[in-house]
Amino acid sequence: MIIDLSVRIGTGMPVYPGDPEVRLEPALTVARDGVNVLALHLGSQSGTHVDAPYHIDDALPTLEELPLERFAGPAAVADVRGLPPRAPIPPEALAPWIVPGRILLIATGWDAHWGRPEYEAHPWLTAEAAELIAESGVPTVGVDALSVDPTPPDELRAHRALCGAHVVIAENLRNLDRLLDAQAAGHEIEVFLLPLHLGAADGAPVRAVARVPG
Repeated sequence: MIIDLSVRIGTGMPVYPGDPEVRLEPALTVARDGVNVLALHLGSQSGTHVDAPYHIDDALPTLEELPLERFAGPAAVADVRGLPPRAPIPPEALAPWIVPGRILLIATGWDAHWGRPEYEAHPWLTAEAAELIAESGVPTVGVDALSVDPTPPDELRAHRALCGAHVVIAENLRNLDRLLDAQAAGHEIEVFLLPLHLGAADGAPVRAVARVPG
């Protein structure tokens, strides 16, 4: 079974404060041109996306400099649902699900607030939690929230710890509760977070999906 972990990209969708607004409009139409083609205006961090280390430092790898293996593979899902708004996520909340070489997904449940002001009041990773992830050999970490850091950000401490270790970050995931159910049933979870092939990019939108038995 394939589970969609991505939000829908559309005109006026939520974006991180200060990021480019998303706009989709017809560039060509069947009635006028014989074919339908959309013109897209969006930022590299629009919707469900991945961050390359270059996102926070010009000296770090860009998206195309990372191996594709970083964007697909077995995953473990940490259940931190039930936290209050703007709550920090400490390292001990994640430690049971951290496996070297395995993608770590963090289920906060905050995708339920997508499209509402409450979405910006999401839980976030402490610097210590991000450092634990980076030091444990986790190649990629994803969250069903706007950012791994608080919004608005403090000093991007989680981003700096993760990106500095060349860990890929995925944000604005959804449906992680379904993966938690599969994990609780003893099923293996395989995740695909393949980004658009953009040159010299800090990140890119992804169609994130998971494959579970069923």
